[in-house]
Amino acid sequence: MDPSEIRQQIGRFRILVIGRANAGKTTILQRVCNTRENPEIYNSAGKKIDPTVLMASTERGEHDIENEMVFRNNPGFVFHDSRGFEAGGESEFDKMKAFIASRSKETKLRNQLHAIWYCIPMDEASRSFTEGEIKFFSQCDTGSVAVMVLFTKFDALYDVAYAQLKSNGLSMEEAEELAPKHAEESFAIGSQLKFLYHSKDIRRPPKCHICLPNMDKDDADCGPLIECTAGIMDNEVLQQLFVSTQQTNLELCMEYAVER
Repeated sequence: MDPSEIRQQIGRFRILVIGRANAGKTTILQRVCNTRENPEIYNSAGKKIDPTVLMASTERGEHDIENEMVFRNNPGFVFHDSRGFEAGGESEFDKMKAFIASRSKETKLRNQLHAIWYCIPMDEASRSFTEGEIKFFSQCDTGSVAVMVLFTKFDALYDVAYAQLKSNGLSMEEAEELAPKHAEESFAIGSQLKFLYHSKDIRRPPKCHICLPNMDKDDADCGPLIECTAGIMDNEVLQQLFVSTQQTNLELCMEYAVER
């Protein structure tokens, strides 16, 4: 099916973004949609919500996962935001599970959930998985919806890698140059990924993960995120919709066009 026909039939690609405040979620979505603007928020009925009203409800601790976030620069994506479960406790977790379940029962593909991005920030010392994160990957059945983990703020690990390299006798210049690669290599064989994919506590591991450093920079590269998301799509129609909707990786569009 031609991508334009797919967009006409399904409309937009729908992603649930999970992660607590300050996980870097909005910054990543801005990068994916190639904008610096904040998203417009719509309620489940499709009515735009006034930002001041939204801010007031947020300050009261209210949050509606059904609200849709849309960036004017790329309205082909619609995002739903689920806060971290530590803040909202059991109630927030139950709302998220109910949302995923209700979307999976939708008969029309346009109303279903198409992917889940779970954002885990790495800017805390000795970062381990929280109780809420373990709970999600052990208890939450997402059905056919592909889940991937986004390790955000990954550049925070560069300082740790730099210190290790310096202690091994490298110069400041050498340590600074090699720190990113060293951080990635250490993380790849570290305890976090072993726990995520091989622990008996994790009964529903993600399909893949991606490390995202420096997403707040103007030259931030979200290409790996786009490629990884496209790669975990089992539904070819959804895969084509995603690839044709994203605007940051034109090479990927060409690659999938050639494959078709």
